[in-house]
Amino acid sequence: MNVLKNGFLVLPEGVFCGDLVLDGTKIIQVGGTYEARIDDNVIDVTGKYVFPGFIDAHTHMQCWTGMDWTADSFETGTRAAACGGTTTIVDYATQDKGMTLPEALDEWHKRADGTCTANYAFHMAIADWNEQTKADMQAMRDAGVMSFKTYFAYDHLRLDDAQTLEVLEYIRDIDGVLCVHCENGTLVNELQRRMLAAGITGPEGHPMSRPAACEAEAISRLCYLAELADARINIVHLSSALGLEAVRAAKARGKVKMDVETCPQYLLLDDSRYLESDFEGAKYVMSPPLRKPHDIEVLRRAVCDGEIDTIATDHCSFNLHGQKDRGIDDFTHIPNGGPGVEHRPGLIMTSFENRLGVQDFARLMSEGPARVFGMYPRKGVLRVGSDADVTVWDPSVTWTISEKNQHQNVDYTPYEGFEVHGRPAYVFVNGELAVVDGEPTGVKPGAYVKR
Repeated sequence: MNVLKNGFLVLPEGVFCGDLVLDGTKIIQVGGTYEARIDDNVIDVTGKYVFPGFIDAHTHMQCWTGMDWTADSFETGTRAAACGGTTTIVDYATQDKGMTLPEALDEWHKRADGTCTANYAFHMAIADWNEQTKADMQAMRDAGVMSFKTYFAYDHLRLDDAQTLEVLEYIRDIDGVLCVHCENGTLVNELQRRMLAAGITGPEGHPMSRPAACEAEAISRLCYLAELADARINIVHLSSALGLEAVRAAKARGKVKMDVETCPQYLLLDDSRYLESDFEGAKYVMSPPLRKPHDIEVLRRAVCDGEIDTIATDHCSFNLHGQKDRGIDDFTHIPNGGPGVEHRPGLIMTSFENRLGVQDFARLMSEGPARVFGMYPRKGVLRVGSDADVTVWDPSVTWTISEKNQHQNVDYTPYEGFEVHGRPAYVFVNGELAVVDGEPTGVKPGAYVKR
């Protein structure tokens, strides 16, 4: 057994000093004092916080996005996740047009199975809504997929409003949740055309063609559709104050069942990054784009006030050289996405260290996503019988994020030079020690999480 002695155990009801005992893949004791046996692996974690393993419920690993393959495979991406303290990801398996949902799920399993350091679950993104897809919905639920995704943007992925309403109705009937990429794709297409016609071809054209109004309109539309269907929705990667206003308006009506996610990039980085010289601004081409400093502060207040349910990353990594620079003459050809799966816990705990406490971090990055996506209390809490996914956080370590010390398989990080307070001292995945002092041990205990 693995025995973590004298740690600060981060529980929903408080933070308590005591022992945590892992027997195989399960937690068997939380708190108190455990009398270790001679064959136990005892680790003194005095002065360290013991969290339920963090969950990143929004990633894109080993994925073709319509322009290129992401730089991170499931092997490299989940290893990087674990090095940062994340023990489970929920990745977006994606149905291409002409593909059935079981075919898409099988393909993602082929990419992930046997390669992962962290655990993995799948959402199912629907791009081809037809009679076969409708017939496949229950099969997805039976396979442990209870969350789905649709898009209001990207021509090769998006559904129209009538199709989205039908998807919501089917998901309601199988007790699922629909995640939606909320940008008005018709407006984005037109604004991109106008930017290029005006001679704006660099990365600065990206945020100009995807203003906050495109997000807010799509959020508002989705909420009305969800009200019509009486279905549960998840607003992914909320990026703007205007989008938050749409969320608040829907909540005030009291008729929509909704959870809200944001990401570190929208809490830390603003749109001045697109003006970096030598095409460096392409690093930040992701959708939705980075916003204004005002948006950052509004969203940070919303996090502190409990209006945000989860913080994920939307990790979708592309190299600057050889991938993003293919759009050097046309920003619409820059692959959309950025890396972040490794650095989310450190970024959030450092940047909110005087505004939030350790229980808040557990709620936003572990308990919250576990509850929203059907994993609680198996994951997301330190409880007897829960999975032995544990992150031991050492708050005394200070270090600096750099492309040179990251484990993400990409040639940059958006957070280069960011000083982090704290680091994972030990990370257990299914009871196996996967990370020590932020470095991988080489094991691959990650397993598929049926939800």
